[in-house]
Amino acid sequence: MFSALIWRALRPISLPVLAFLVPPPVAAAAPAALPLRASALQAQAGPAAPQGGLPQVQGPGAKDQSRLGAAVARLGDYAGAEPQLTSLNQLGDLQPSDWAYQALAALVERYGCVAGYANGSFSGSRPLSRFEAAALLNGCLERVSETTDALKKLLKEFGPELAILRGRIDGLGGRVGALEASQFSTTTTLSGLAVFVLGGNGFPHSGPLITSPLPLPNGTTFNYNLELALNTSFTGKDLFRTVLRAGNFGASPFGGQPAYLGLSELEAAFESDAGANILAIDKLFYQWPLGKGFTATVGARVGQDDMLALWPSVYPADTILNVMAVNGAPAAYNKNLGPGAGLMWQGKPFSISANYVAANGASGVPALGGVATTGSGGSGTVQVAYGGDQWGLAAIYSLLQAGSQGIPGATPLTQEATGSQLLFADAITNAYGLSGYWQPKHNGWWPSVSVGWGFNSTRYATAQESGSLSESQSWLVGLQWKDALVKGNAFGMAVGSPVFATALSGGVTANDGNTVWEGWYKVQLTDQISLTPALFYLSRPLGQLTPSGHSLSQLGALIKTSFRF
Repeated sequence: MFSALIWRALRPISLPVLAFLVPPPVAAAAPAALPLRASALQAQAGPAAPQGGLPQVQGPGAKDQSRLGAAVARLGDYAGAEPQLTSLNQLGDLQPSDWAYQALAALVERYGCVAGYANGSFSGSRPLSRFEAAALLNGCLERVSETTDALKKLLKEFGPELAILRGRIDGLGGRVGALEASQFSTTTTLSGLAVFVLGGNGFPHSGPLITSPLPLPNGTTFNYNLELALNTSFTGKDLFRTVLRAGNFGASPFGGQPAYLGLSELEAAFESDAGANILAIDKLFYQWPLGKGFTATVGARVGQDDMLALWPSVYPADTILNVMAVNGAPAAYNKNLGPGAGLMWQGKPFSISANYVAANGASGVPALGGVATTGSGGSGTVQVAYGGDQWGLAAIYSLLQAGSQGIPGATPLTQEATGSQLLFADAITNAYGLSGYWQPKHNGWWPSVSVGWGFNSTRYATAQESGSLSESQSWLVGLQWKDALVKGNAFGMAVGSPVFATALSGGVTANDGNTVWEGWYKVQLTDQISLTPALFYLSRPLGQLTPSGHSLSQLGALIKTSFRF
């Protein structure tokens, strides 16, 4: 009971104050006489108190008078002890190896409330009487009282500042409470992106078109794209991603329409299969760790690019043309979208990725869809990459079936055989890519450089007429300056070729070559809003299908505004 009273009195004091009262832990190698058992204390202090009450006062008998005399004698030793110690070196029987040495040292340094007996000893293994405990407690409380007075003075001096801090903490607590009460989910976060595109296209030196009688789309358009990403984690290490998307690029040249002018498609362009201005599920997949360094992905609607451990490019800071955002190898980095699964290994700085996507995997008719069928529109991809802080390199291989979502950057001729046209449903394309990047340590005059090259070989299960696609290539060089003119802004430009035919069957000469150029300047208005004016030029968007003796080029100008939330 008395130890409980001491504890209540010493609660404001740092725990080391009680070191001289508390026995060592069971696992500690303490001397045999150190533990102060309850029976020993009871023998010195009299009968135990009833539960919940104070010790009862009884008249001392002969044995009690003897115990009292011994206790008073020891208290006399303590009363005649030296003043409060300034160093434990003043006690000859204490060694640094003693189990409570550090606690006693802390008491001396912080409070100066440790004293020894008159003979210069501490007698740490000696039983402690109630009178000695009272004397020790009184000395410590006096020291603590002095410390408390000093703290009171400091609290008074800095009272206004502490009041301000308390008010801020209270306000923050209220805001956190309001946020928790109105949060969307305890496991899900929402992020959004809205893009406005205002611009138009011109067609210098335009001649007759042989693929469609439609007029050239040279009017000014205003289109938008909206993306809402719901990221859910059930364990803190996994990711369940749902991307909702809406847009109205379906009839715009910035959406790759008409189809024979698909090279002018923007990376941000979108319109649901159900039509313009309809919110639809764009992606739905789940990723989770699978052993050391491995990540598995499975989804009912997942992109090839979602299952690559490294994207080997630092261009661009703000995307413009889709063909310039696929590492110079559009067929290999085809961004195929549909039911799929993949596995990634990241060893830092090396990584390996493998995945499969069936664009038509939701269909049950093998000729038109399904998984791993002739009509799957499937793509199988393997990438080996190295990614460092300043430079990275990746080699990729993709096996691509016709009937997929289409290649993001190909001439009309190559798009028919390698992309979404079911006319060549038995076409198989082996696509290879080699891409890399370098960026300076510090922003300045030197730009980051991203390069890429792709080579593709297309074969058919059945005989094709002369002039069918056999081989194709693509390439890209992109430069980008961060903090251009103003900190936070960026400037970039790129030049390259989309996938174009380099060899045709039957000895037909390929004349599908063309060049694409884009330039842009991104103005970061706020942390969430950016404005990007851009220009792009397509030298021969029709490629091989350009009528003999005629030419057709395309010049586009736009202003892209992005809102992130």
